[in-house]
Parts: sequence; structure tokens; C-alpha cells
Amino acid sequence: MTIKVLEQGLSTTVQDLGRIGFQQYGVVVGGVMDEVAAKIANLLIGNNEDDAVVEMTLIGPTLLFQQDTLISLCGADLSASIGSKPVPLWKPIFVKAGSVLRFGRPLQGCRTYLAVAGGIDVPLVMESRSTYVRGGLGGYHGRTLQKGDVLNYKPSDLAKFLCTRIWSGPFKQVNWTVSSLIKPVYKKDPEIRFIKGPQFDLFIERSKREFLSEKYKVTPNSDRMGYRLSAKALKLTKDVELLSEAVTMGTIQVPNDGQPIILMADRQTIGGYPKIGYVASIDFSVLSQVMPGENLTFKEISIQDAQRLLLEREHMISKVKIGISLAFRRMKHGSY
Repeated sequence: MTIKVLEQGLSTTVQDLGRIGFQQYGVVVGGVMDEVAAKIANLLIGNNEDDAVVEMTLIGPTLLFQQDTLISLCGADLSASIGSKPVPLWKPIFVKAGSVLRFGRPLQGCRTYLAVAGGIDVPLVMESRSTYVRGGLGGYHGRTLQKGDVLNYKPSDLAKFLCTRIWSGPFKQVNWTVSSLIKPVYKKDPEIRFIKGPQFDLFIERSKREFLSEKYKVTPNSDRMGYRLSAKALKLTKDVELLSEAVTMGTIQVPNDGQPIILMADRQTIGGYPKIGYVASIDFSVLSQVMPGENLTFKEISIQDAQRLLLEREHMISKVKIGISLAFRRMKHGSY
């Protein structure tokens, strides 16, 4: 089964949860920027949570569904529509063959995830289907999707069966969705929680206070590799020479100009700049939806609280899996 790309959008790529285990060889992890949205998009249509999805940024693509298809959209609201009707987020959607999915202006957040029953079928490269555009690695020929590309997918027998019940009209939505408790709350100028980094105390007292109180603007040269921030320059108590070491998503490093950079999905594998903090994993989804030009502030959180919140979210995702599984059973017997 196939989906044809009629227009490519601004930056549309195939992603999964990343290329785990190869950072020691200098291979970036990559993967989706908003992991919660991508996972739920997959679960809503009966996929595994790590199946490949389409990540769309700010300006979405135009896609032609060439067969009856079960999809879901999660993440930012990019004004999705089929025909003249808006397509809701966070729900399974049955799409009729020949229907065209379009996107308009971003209303909230900047990254949306399209999951298709069966998962986007591109070759595994180092155990992942994620696209790393800078390296021309993985995904759809190692690049962003372009006009005329065709994406393949292999739906399950259950998804095929459910699609046989498609009625007239371009699409149908179910009458249920996931709990609002599991959906990330995307909002303009968010507060991002962080844990102090190993070099936090190397900064002068004024800079430490300003880091906790200033608004940081996300600059236009931010991307999947890193968010470059702008505010008062942070200063060290003295010049230091650090050995490069492994970095993770959410590492907040401060280069010589004093302007922090938050490392994101396509970050490099090592870094040698002072690390003033690490964004708590619980806030990665919110952070990944901040658009250039928007502001964010930082709030310190203990590592114990960060771990507790993450465990609570994973527990909630487990409950969502059970709930969706039960909903699919009902759908199999005609209750949508």
C-alpha cells in the first residue's frame, strides 16, 4: 500500500525512536523530536510504539492516499484537512482511497506526526528507520521527502478488516480519544524544567541567577540538531579547558559567546563546552514544539523528581496501550 507525496512541505522526514547504541562509533541517535506524540500516534492505530512515522515541521506536506488507510495525527496542530473538512488530532482516522491530506498554518506547536497502520516501510539502517539528513543516512533515501516520492506501508490484517467498513465520504473519525492527562500541553513561551549540569558552579553568581530568571529567545538558526538561545551572555568564573564527552538530548551547553545551546535529536555525539544543565526528559515533548522566535524560561528540578515524573508518564502510556487495545476489540465488533 502506498502514499504519494504531492507537495513536500518545509521539512518532512521519516523517523522512529532513533538509532540507539551507535553513539560510541560517532553515529548520531536522531529519531523523532516529540517522542510522546509519535508513540501515541502509533499506538492509536495498533502499531508498535517504535514504528516509523512521518515527522512534519511548520509547513506540512500534501499527501495522496492511494488505498483505504487507517492513520492518526498527533503533536502540533498544523490545520490538517481532507477535502474541506478539518482532521482531528489524537484519534484513529479511516481515510478513503483517493483522499488528499493537506496542512495549513500552525495553530499550536510546530511538529506533527503522521502514523499509518503498519508503519512507514523504509529500510532499516543500523537498527533504525530514522532519517539523518546531514549524514544522508536512513529514512527515505537519507533525505527529506520530495514531491513525487511514494511511501510504502504494510497494515495488519485487523487494520485491513476495519478499513473494509469505510462508508461514503473521504474519511471517518472514531468517537473516542486518549486521555488529556497523557497529551503534552503545548503552549507559547513555556517553562522548561532542568537539572543542574556538572559545570553549573563554574558560572559566576550573576549568570547563575540570570539563567534561572531570564527569558531565552529561540533563534531562527535552531533546528533538529540544537536550539540556539539568545539572552544575556553567561560568564564563567575563569577560563576552563574541558575534555569532550558524550552528550545527550537536552544537554544545555554554553559555548564561548555565553549563549546556551540545547542539544536536540540530531545532536553531535560528543561535546566539550561547559554544561550548565540538562533539560528533564519529561519536558522534551514541550521543548520540541517551541518555534523559532518564541521564548522559554528554565526552572530547576531535582533528579529524583525528574525521574518520578518520567516513570509516572511511562506508567500512563502503559495504561493508554491497554485502553486502546480494548477499543480496537470493540471496533472489530462494529463499535467505533
